[in-house]
Amino acid sequence: MATMGSSEARGSFPEVIELAQSEAVTIERHQQPVAVVISPERHAELTDAWEEIQDMAAFDAALIEEGESIPWEQVKTDLGWT
Repeated sequence: MATMGSSEARGSFPEVIELAQSEAVTIERHQQPVAVVISPERHAELTDAWEEIQDMAAFDAALIEEGESIPWEQVKTDLGWT
């Protein structure tokens, strides 16, 4: 991952964009990270991964939810699978 100061990034923005196509670029202000520039493809990968994590969390929450269970055969019938 590349790192550069905000003044440097401002002065060489085309280079930041080009570098972000192959790796994340962290922008710092006063030696503290303030932004990360990534490619659209990497953003899509991370968004998809986050959605999968949320789906897994919802599934896990449903598993521990208290209440009456619905038999698998009933679920298949309700969904029109049988």
